[in-house]
Amino acid sequence: MVTAGVLNDLVRDLQVSVALGGQLISAAAVVMALGSPLLAALLSGWDRRRLLMLALLWYAALHLLSALMPSYAALLPLRCLCMLGAAAFTPQAASAISELSAPAERGRGITFIFLGWSLASVLGMPLAAYIGETAGWRWAFAGVGLLAAGAAFGVWRALPAGIRPTALSRADWRVVFTHPLLMLVVAVTALSSAGQFTLFSYFAPYFSQVLGASAAQIGGLFLWFGAIGLLGNVVLTRVIDRVGAATAVAFTLGCMALSLLAWPLAVGMSSALIVIAPWAVGCFASNSAQQARLALAAPALATALISLNSSAMYLGQFAGAASGGAIIAAGGYGGLSWVALAWMAAALAASLWVAKRMHTGAHA
Repeated sequence: MVTAGVLNDLVRDLQVSVALGGQLISAAAVVMALGSPLLAALLSGWDRRRLLMLALLWYAALHLLSALMPSYAALLPLRCLCMLGAAAFTPQAASAISELSAPAERGRGITFIFLGWSLASVLGMPLAAYIGETAGWRWAFAGVGLLAAGAAFGVWRALPAGIRPTALSRADWRVVFTHPLLMLVVAVTALSSAGQFTLFSYFAPYFSQVLGASAAQIGGLFLWFGAIGLLGNVVLTRVIDRVGAATAVAFTLGCMALSLLAWPLAVGMSSALIVIAPWAVGCFASNSAQQARLALAAPALATALISLNSSAMYLGQFAGAASGGAIIAAGGYGGLSWVALAWMAAALAASLWVAKRMHTGAHA
């Protein structure tokens, strides 16, 4: 997420277009989409304490190296390698907390883990945007590296040793890939992520070039977005086991669709703050709810499903950032929100349909 925050300075410093700079997000997303299930299969027997710590150390080291890269051509492959750490960490963190939580509190435990996404937005994105505009993108990348190293130490201290969820067999993976309803839930994540990142990837240049926002205003907008996103995720954590994951997903997707529909009304910074508020409510909470939805639907397959859902999220980021970059290259920023809305509407329709089918199947 740091790339989106520093995109303005990064494209200036490396002398590339905004569309090409945005492909750093797309390329990293492809690596995470492919790497997440592969690493989940390869590393399933590892102790989660050691695995999560090493994933964070990898992430930290390669962020620090990325900050030293002299050109876009040098940065791109290193950024892709860096994202292998995220591909390993995200699903395994969720599976670890699922293993530690009581069954009745599993949904809450998983959504609590994904509060980290909201915190990254509240603290990381506005800070990265500000650092990128004042000190440069390299300092922002280095900061992420140092924070990830600290997080690795924290995970090692806090997580108990010996967490080893049951390793998944080929038969388990076959069940996952051939279950149409579970795979459709995963597809909902891909569609909604594509809808978000069609526009989200280009927030910084959009607000700078279209609305004339300053570096401080862009940082403030990211802070506003993240603070509301954090609140949405906190509320979700408290209510998800009561209202149900499918209902929570429908609500969060509807919130984001509302913002995308109202996007043309964001003609200044004040109106933009209002328009993005519903999006922020649903942004991070939707992914948390999706992860919980899958883990609760098939607890024995939770590791596989969460890794696939993470892959779907990253695949959606790739599709969204790529489609957004193509739109900008072809005709500017005007069509971004409408394409994003189309992705989001498809996600909401698919989510409602699969929820109905699962409800009917449960009663049958």
